[in-house]
Amino acid sequence: MAFEGLSDRLQDVFRKLRGKGKITEDDVKIAMREVRLALLEADVNFKVVKDFISRVSERAVGQEVLQSLTPGQQIVKIVYDEMALLMGGAESKLNLTSRTPVVFMAVGLQGAGKTTTVAKLGKNLIKQGRRPVLVACDVYRPAAIKQLQVLGEQTGIPVFAMGQGNPVDIAKASIEYARSNNRDIVILDTAGRLHINEELMDELKNVKAAVNPDEILLIVDAMTGQDAVNVAENFNKDLTLTGVILTKLDGDTRGGAALSVKAVTGCPIKMVGMGEKLDALEVFYPERMASRILGMGDVLSLVEKAQANFDEKKAKEMERKIRQQEFTLEDFLEQMQQVRSMGPLQDLLGMIPGLGKQLKGMQGEFDEKEIIWVEAIIQSMTREERRNPALINGSRKKRIAKGSGTRVQDVNRLLKQFEESRKLMKQFADMGHKKGKKGGMGPLKFPF
Repeated sequence: MAFEGLSDRLQDVFRKLRGKGKITEDDVKIAMREVRLALLEADVNFKVVKDFISRVSERAVGQEVLQSLTPGQQIVKIVYDEMALLMGGAESKLNLTSRTPVVFMAVGLQGAGKTTTVAKLGKNLIKQGRRPVLVACDVYRPAAIKQLQVLGEQTGIPVFAMGQGNPVDIAKASIEYARSNNRDIVILDTAGRLHINEELMDELKNVKAAVNPDEILLIVDAMTGQDAVNVAENFNKDLTLTGVILTKLDGDTRGGAALSVKAVTGCPIKMVGMGEKLDALEVFYPERMASRILGMGDVLSLVEKAQANFDEKKAKEMERKIRQQEFTLEDFLEQMQQVRSMGPLQDLLGMIPGLGKQLKGMQGEFDEKEIIWVEAIIQSMTREERRNPALINGSRKKRIAKGSGTRVQDVNRLLKQFEESRKLMKQFADMGHKKGKKGGMGPLKFPF
């Protein structure tokens, strides 16, 4: 996950501050020196770091903070506020104007994942009830048009293409196509280059002049760090960008681009790519990202992921099954697959305040591959065995182990853990049900 190194460093700094009953100006200076080094190592723009440290220090050495009962926590709050402000302060929404069609123009260098991001953006807009069309304006890169057409098939979004024609003419014609085919959003996948040059910019300026886009979105690879900020600065100078979409923010990146791009260019980060799947494009929330960087978790995003992946009726049915001891291995498998569809389990647990750091210490104990083995074992069972594990005798265990590529001991361990979990879940479900009757917290729901 992005920011992992920065997050660890900052949490260590603030842990030392929280451990002090009283904090002096010297303590603040030492802490800010470590924060500055952590930000620079995360590839944050040095001017941005200088301004950030100056603002935090000015607020942190005030009498109200240093003489408070919890000065360490107040300084963390100041850093959180300033970091969220650095990344934009609040969500910057896409400009979905009242005109039809709305025109989005995606620009960027080759290799940033522009074409894939265009398809992801289209799929995201479909979830909002919109009807996008993808437009193949990249007539230079080999197979760019074909790639967009394949992505269009996968997402169910029509693709408008005119072969190796003039990008300006293609962009103009796509507007008429959208009007004729009841499409309310046009997303232009423009050509990129290996580096910024005059020819590229002239073409993009001509497309912009021809269609007057509502959004000019720069697609940049977060893995490129400060280079991403430099690219954004150059594109913004010539095109006046309305926003940035950062790709590969789920990768092993230091995160400097996300912390620098708004301050350097004035362009807000509107969305971020958090994986390779076509639905792995998320709205960027500066406050939530600041919270995750500082180890405070991101419960809101976790709840939204759960709501998007879990069916209310199924949740109630699952609760009933748990309470009446009807919860089977088949149900367990279904719930586990739903949880995995939300993303890597380690990332999900990292959204829970304080848990991300604990997971770091577990290392070998926490292995997501174990979940894959559990799935393999359950899928090697017959439907009757999943519904009634009591049927699984010695010979059946051997067959299941062979079919899943595991050992009989692994099958035994799973069956034992499942039985213990089922009893425990029933106890919690009964407790939640009783509290619900008394006007308490209501029935408990178990995602897995």
